[in-house]
Amino acid sequence: MKVKKIPMRMCTGCMEMKPKKELIRVVKNKEGELSMDLVGKKPGRGAYVCKNVDCLEKAFKTKRLSRNLETPISQEIYDDLRKAVELG
Repeated sequence: MKVKKIPMRMCTGCMEMKPKKELIRVVKNKEGELSMDLVGKKPGRGAYVCKNVDCLEKAFKTKRLSRNLETPISQEIYDDLRKAVELG
């Protein structure tokens, strides 16, 4: 049997490599709009954050998330992300 490779991504908060399925992807599309991608299939530039409030806050405070997406993150998007992290 062939072992299936698990895709790994780095969390922008804690900077740890984790399986892609355990992270939330934030996507910037061609129009520059930000959205959450819970499936991991949306086209555009993506950045990953753990499903952990501390990691999200760290990524937001250090501006790593906005640097990775090459666009400023609004408070509204941050609040939506925080709700998704707290639920999932």
